[in-house]
Amino acid sequence: MINTVLFDMDGLLLDTEPLWGECMMRIAEKHGIPITGDRFKETTGLRIYEVTEYWSVKYPWKGSTHSDVAEEILDDIIETSKSRAGVLKGVVETLELLKRYNFKIGLASSSPSRMINTLVAHFHLHHYFDCITSADAVALGKPHPAVFLHCAENLKSSPMQCVVLEDSVNGMIAGKAARMKVIVVPDALHFHDPKFALADKKLNSLEDFDLKVLDQL
Repeated sequence: MINTVLFDMDGLLLDTEPLWGECMMRIAEKHGIPITGDRFKETTGLRIYEVTEYWSVKYPWKGSTHSDVAEEILDDIIETSKSRAGVLKGVVETLELLKRYNFKIGLASSSPSRMINTLVAHFHLHHYFDCITSADAVALGKPHPAVFLHCAENLKSSPMQCVVLEDSVNGMIAGKAARMKVIVVPDALHFHDPKFALADKKLNSLEDFDLKVLDQL
């Protein structure tokens, strides 16, 4: 029986996903790192520190270390998100519903913990979560299942008691690899991606979420 719901953050709770590319491009340009839109595809799914480390090997630059560049990108995405991002439709209603029925609620994101904690607090969502975990607390990020397993363990939940809510293919794969049920909520651009057939359920938005969705899993 499902008693635990694990959420991703970027693109599911908050509309921060499009801002990542903008902020990464801005900081890369500042440091003379020759990153283009096409080159972003080379690092899809990597954590930000892994992205800048990859850049430092393939597109080396002089001056700041790859860790310093990652920190600058994080500073930029956090401030940009505060001013331009928002909570996506259906998020608060979904969290309120799960709280009302005593589900354990976790947040398991590939974003660094300082970004997660800052933005979840900024958008007044912190109190909904019984556990908040970042992929920087585990050895491997999504699509590896470690961050979901780590969150479930902290909540004292078996993977078979968990459902994952995700917007990305990598997140979906991570949830399935963790032996959890997965509900995907893709953005409009990727909604018809055939890879999402692996999910147990697909929703147009969290406005479509209710307890019947869980009962169908």
